[in-house]
Amino acid sequence: MKIAVYAVRYKGNWNLRLSVDIRVDMTWWCQDKHQENAVERWVLLGDELPLSWGVSLCGGFKELAEMERWGDRQWWAYTLAQLKNELVLESSNGERILSGGVDNICIWDRHQGWVSRTQHGNKGRETIGTVRSIQNRKLATGVNGLDMECLTRQANELTQLLAGRQLLVPEAEALLAEAAPDLEHTWRSAAQLAYLQGRLSFAAGLAPAPRARWSAARRQELRCNRCGSGKVHRTSCASCGRKACAYCETCLTLGRSRECSLLLRGTAKLAMPRTAEATPATNLDRWGLSPAQRAAAEAALHFLAAPSGGVRKCSRPVGQWQRARELFRRSMRARQELGAAAAHGSTLALNEQSSPKSGERAWEIAGRQVPDSAAERFLLWAVTGAGKTEMMFPLLQHVLERGGTALVATPRRDVVLELAPRLAVAFPQVSMVTLYGGSAERWQRGQLTLATTHQLLRYRQAFDLVVIDEIDAFPYHNDPMLAFAAQAVCKREGKFIYLSATPPRPLQKEAARGQLPHAKVPVRFHRHPLPVPIRLGTPPVHQWLQKGQLPASFVQRLNVSIQRGAQLFLFVTRISHIQGLVELLIRQFPDIPIAGTSSQDEERTTKVRLFRATEIRVLVTTTILERGVTVPRSDVYVLDADSSLFDEASLVQMAGRAGRSKDDPCGSVIFISPQWTSGQKRAIKQIKRMNALARKKGYLKLVKH
Repeated sequence: MKIAVYAVRYKGNWNLRLSVDIRVDMTWWCQDKHQENAVERWVLLGDELPLSWGVSLCGGFKELAEMERWGDRQWWAYTLAQLKNELVLESSNGERILSGGVDNICIWDRHQGWVSRTQHGNKGRETIGTVRSIQNRKLATGVNGLDMECLTRQANELTQLLAGRQLLVPEAEALLAEAAPDLEHTWRSAAQLAYLQGRLSFAAGLAPAPRARWSAARRQELRCNRCGSGKVHRTSCASCGRKACAYCETCLTLGRSRECSLLLRGTAKLAMPRTAEATPATNLDRWGLSPAQRAAAEAALHFLAAPSGGVRKCSRPVGQWQRARELFRRSMRARQELGAAAAHGSTLALNEQSSPKSGERAWEIAGRQVPDSAAERFLLWAVTGAGKTEMMFPLLQHVLERGGTALVATPRRDVVLELAPRLAVAFPQVSMVTLYGGSAERWQRGQLTLATTHQLLRYRQAFDLVVIDEIDAFPYHNDPMLAFAAQAVCKREGKFIYLSATPPRPLQKEAARGQLPHAKVPVRFHRHPLPVPIRLGTPPVHQWLQKGQLPASFVQRLNVSIQRGAQLFLFVTRISHIQGLVELLIRQFPDIPIAGTSSQDEERTTKVRLFRATEIRVLVTTTILERGVTVPRSDVYVLDADSSLFDEASLVQMAGRAGRSKDDPCGSVIFISPQWTSGQKRAIKQIKRMNALARKKGYLKLVKH
């Protein structure tokens, strides 16, 4: 979109501002020139500039002493100088966008009104009157016709609707169409007044990212202000008229975020008051927690009750030195890759270099990209089947009872739909909103919000408490966009709670070093130890399929599980292995119901239901069932456990499908592979460590022999 840009001298200082309705600004600054705090000078630099150019002008603005004496030609020369990089990308098209030249400049003086001022040598000459571009657009008439009292009411309503949100214009209009139809087509004036009042901020969808002083890059790389990604592409744009307007390729599913897309950001509401004298332990009594759950929840409640800054500052994501080292490494990569990128003629070579690599840590990258992420963090590290949801209830209660807002973010839609009724029963008096792709409640507001992570991109500094469930799971894992979104939604004085059975290794290291407050729940609700995996050495699965025969040792183990009446999970690395393996198993066990499923199986939900009901006894699957599935009396077999596709977290999660039932707490877990890898060793070490901690704390149930 196009936007107006102007300079204003107020109380002795110059500033540059953006406008989506210049009439409001003229009324705000210029109508009553006899007020004590009236503006001294007002200069319109252009009323139809591409938004990205306006952002560039504002971002690079530096006040000069001689600006007070500048006339239209000096301001025009300054504008061209500041936009020289943008004009290079447009070649001859830039002249068309800036058609009108120096005549676009309009100057208003507190004492003289509208003036056109030019310099001749050391003398200035002024012509008093209404400047052509203002007069021809009949803006003066529009200014006089504004109903400021009505506009103020509309601005109040708009800021209430946008508080804690960040929306592109089409999204904002969809919100208004549902919540405030009267504002749908007149929101620009209200938004501009709220912007001038400091209750609403404007940003471009894409904008230059902050650059380190030692960076080798010649141009600032673009970042999406909505998702934080640097993966962008340039195309012609009818909205702003440019031939090289960039858009973000990462968050396209939520609508196209362009350089010229206006991102409306509402201000955050006041944070929930916190006091260290609170006695949060009383919140635990109604939830019926086990001793291990209660101890962890109490530690988390003390963390929540502490005033902002009461928790060690290193609990905030990514320290300054970590950020500095990463920025230095990136600048060195840019230096090395600059020549190769330029040789391919890519106009966005440097921007593409900044895109997240698959090996980068999502939470560290997001920490770099969200400079305002000052919220403190707490890790609730609970083994699989420990009852993380139950421990979350008292934390939500603590915030909601104090008038705060809480968000529970989870990676998958099915988890949202499963949690929603449980939260509704736990907090029947609290307004709750459930958000996922296609949700009918996406523009509603509640004190408690349950959402998939992608939906968080529409919020900014909106919540006092953000609970991130399964931070190591897909699609969080190695996705800086979702980590960026999660960090951006928390108020600066807010708190994060991370829930995980298998935290990412960076968080594990922070916890071990005392840099991240945390609590461990090393035992399940039935208070039996976790099943420790055992290893079975066999050739890889693809050789089984080639020979058309299952290894004898594997068949022997399966017989043991089948005879004890267990349900069998068989996890494989590749979808292509499932059908062949199912056929071999049916040949070996013709009387046993056996099936296979994967993410590509349209009947997956039905098969999982039949597996839970024991109508299917053996289910061959991929890691899609490594989480969120509880089947009583289960044994787990991980085939090709040495594969790089199965990391420590995946192995622990798959092992966690066994032993979850109090009637069968000692299920079997078998890692089957030709090699004994570090991932398998670390997974077993983590499980044993949790069992040892549970034994040390006295959480394990004493079994009489």
